[in-house]
Amino acid sequence: MQGIWLWGAVAVPAALLVAIIYCYNRLVFNRARVAEAWSGIDVQLKRRSSLIPSLVSCLKAYMAHERDTLEELTSRRGEAQAHERDGAADRAAVETQLTAALLRTFALVENYPELKADGAFLDLQRNLSELEEQIQMARRYYNGAVRELNVLVESVPSNLVARSCGFTCAAYFTLDDAREGLSPKMEF
Repeated sequence: MQGIWLWGAVAVPAALLVAIIYCYNRLVFNRARVAEAWSGIDVQLKRRSSLIPSLVSCLKAYMAHERDTLEELTSRRGEAQAHERDGAADRAAVETQLTAALLRTFALVENYPELKADGAFLDLQRNLSELEEQIQMARRYYNGAVRELNVLVESVPSNLVARSCGFTCAAYFTLDDAREGLSPKMEF
């Protein structure tokens, strides 16, 4: 009889320790996945920002009297670059403004038929369109990784481990207006 109690006294704490280690490792894995997913968004946003100077210089030749629009696009790009180290919520707000400036710019392009035939512009347009799609995919992946981490941080029993080890919920990369999540229409 004493042997059973002894095994029970050893097995219960050992099982509890294994469960704690398992929860901790899942939290670490999901936190790393959120960081990796954020890195994917960051790469795509930087690629988009790097195309904007080429776009602006291509458009300047055709859209000389649309200077305010081009200056706004350049300004929004600068703001986005200044916030590259910010978290998802702050970065989303700035990137949303850049997307809106791009949409306004491409809406004005409709007034310039000769620009719509320019090879360099068409190449930039295609690259930006592909990048917008990649940003959307990266955003969905990031938000899925955040969801998984947040579920672990908030659900029992992993929330006990999360709270004691300093894990917190991550912020989603959200848009103020769902229409801002649509890729700009750049068809000519």
